[in-house]
Amino acid sequence: NDGSNLYIKNGTLNHDIIFQGNDDGSAITALTLDMSAAGAATFNAGFTAQAASTITTADNTDTLTLKSTDADANEGPILKLHRDSGSPADSDIIGEIRFNADNDAGEDTEYLHFKAQLADASDGSEDGQIYLIAKKDGTDRNRFAVKSDETIFNEDSQDIDFRVESNSLTHMLFVDANNDAIAIGHD
Repeated sequence: NDGSNLYIKNGTLNHDIIFQGNDDGSAITALTLDMSAAGAATFNAGFTAQAASTITTADNTDTLTLKSTDADANEGPILKLHRDSGSPADSDIIGEIRFNADNDAGEDTEYLHFKAQLADASDGSEDGQIYLIAKKDGTDRNRFAVKSDETIFNEDSQDIDFRVESNSLTHMLFVDANNDAIAIGHD
């Protein structure tokens, strides 16, 4: 204790700090701090954060890895975004994944995001939809939407072409937004 901080120290080189408890007579390791890995924390049974959390790296390494060691044919790992509303309603936004970076003025700018939405929250007839929204000329534009009754490209009516390549043609199917034209096999 230095008067304001409480220190838990292990002065032995590369020995871990281990937090253990007891559950019905069984020793349970709740947390291990690995001193040979700069204090990397291993939680035995996961953790719950009750506030916004930030994970920061200073290089190009994977910032967050979700790993499943299950060997069956079912899905895994799973990233679950759960909006646990007490009053869900049609058109509620139920999750977003945002991609931000600084622009050349050093401003934090959102360049692209995925947005998921309840189309219908009614029990037994639930509908969901998802949007891919990307900046074009500094403005968010709906580039792709999957709705309950249709899939839409370029819903905001921008000058954005749509192109499908085949094995040997770059423009097997081409929608020319500027000229309101469709071409097959050429641009």
